[in-house]
Amino acid sequence: MTTFASAATPAPAASLIRTLPGRYYTDPDVFAREQTRVFEEMWCCAVRSDDVADPGAFRRVQVGRESVLVVRGRDGQLRAFLNVCRHRGALLCTEESGQAKRTLSCPYHAWSYGLDGTLAGAPNLRNMPDVDRVANGLVPVHLREWLGYAWLCLADVPPSFERDVQGAVTERLGDPAAIEGYGVERLALGRRIRYDVHANWKLVVENFMECYHCATIHPELTGVVPEFARGYAAQSFVGHGAEFAPGAQGFTVDGSAGFPALPGVRADQDRRYYAATIKPTVFLNLVPDHVIVLRMTPQAVDRTQVECDWLYAPEVVLSGADVARSVELFHRVNQQDFAACERTQPGMSSRAYANGGVLVPAEHHLGAFHGWVRERID
Repeated sequence: MTTFASAATPAPAASLIRTLPGRYYTDPDVFAREQTRVFEEMWCCAVRSDDVADPGAFRRVQVGRESVLVVRGRDGQLRAFLNVCRHRGALLCTEESGQAKRTLSCPYHAWSYGLDGTLAGAPNLRNMPDVDRVANGLVPVHLREWLGYAWLCLADVPPSFERDVQGAVTERLGDPAAIEGYGVERLALGRRIRYDVHANWKLVVENFMECYHCATIHPELTGVVPEFARGYAAQSFVGHGAEFAPGAQGFTVDGSAGFPALPGVRADQDRRYYAATIKPTVFLNLVPDHVIVLRMTPQAVDRTQVECDWLYAPEVVLSGADVARSVELFHRVNQQDFAACERTQPGMSSRAYANGGVLVPAEHHLGAFHGWVRERID
């Protein structure tokens, strides 16, 4: 395990390295390639499973260019389908979420589909006995459940979920069992805030991955986690969790006590903050008494929707306990981060950034992210 103390100083030879050129953040053609080669080929975290808890519940989500329905079947299973009627291509559902009684019905010509996606009915269907109700059913989308969320992949043959999703967390925490103690799949939603960020999705990812900016724009965060003021993000070091300040009792906006630690959190994880990026669109934040999950949906080359969930032990939520102080800390961090991303987006179009900018040693790990982007889309 690499510790913060032994890894905090970069090699003396480390210097400035180049970033991606500005057009990667402004060019619609680049964004179109990202839609097809990143978001439509990788696993994307779509919806919290509890949001579609009852049979017939559905939620509409965007994955790349596609509208997708996540549906709870009468057998209790979650399934996902492209949100397109197989008859003439109308969208089945335009509302964000809802509750189907028995079928999903197209309002155009009344074709209807069972919660398992099979064609259930259509005007005059009985006069067409040779119609294959499975072949003419909704187009399925690959779905896996993990950490209490449904993850979707549009690829015909999806990449390894264990390698790309679970492996990303293991790579960060250094131990596949480290995430288990937080019991994320058993937690309850305490608060959800949606942000409309007028910036390219990669700017949001890059901002989350580094802490060179933390001393500048995050006074509340560095007050609770003072090592962030040194400029090195905890994500840079395998297995390292940033330690709370000696006077901080909890991960709250004023450092006051939060809630009891989650039952499975180990002693070496207590009073520490861990973060992991799961490419392409998920940020996972772990503190002793709650978990914060951010999911991005790129809307355009210069616009990104971010949905942030604060998750607590079920008894905390059921008791009606006030979670405002812990929510407020990361909400402020989000606001500060997204304002910085929006301040950066116009500069991506400047001739000053045509060849990109530079990364200082504390940001060199972003170079690996830039290399990954190039490999996916160039």
